[in-house]
Amino acid sequence: MARIRAATCYIWVMTKEQIAAVFDRARTWPHERQELAAELLILLEAQEKGPIHVSDDELKAIREGNAQAERGEFASDEEMAALYKRYGQ
Repeated sequence: MARIRAATCYIWVMTKEQIAAVFDRARTWPHERQELAAELLILLEAQEKGPIHVSDDELKAIREGNAQAERGEFASDEEMAALYKRYGQ
């Protein structure tokens, strides 16, 4: 039993170190990419608290995106390339 706890503890410490390293690197990213990262982290944090509440505009955008996907309407390769270029990927 002690051996399992030691392994779990080691993994936990490594995870904290990995997160700290990513945060350090994120501070050097362009402002727009930092905003996106912050938004994603806020959404992840909110999931721990229960359902995510969205505004009427956000719900409308989600529904429209789902409808587009159901119709098979996806971003073109050019649109995706522009998105990746904008966010530095």
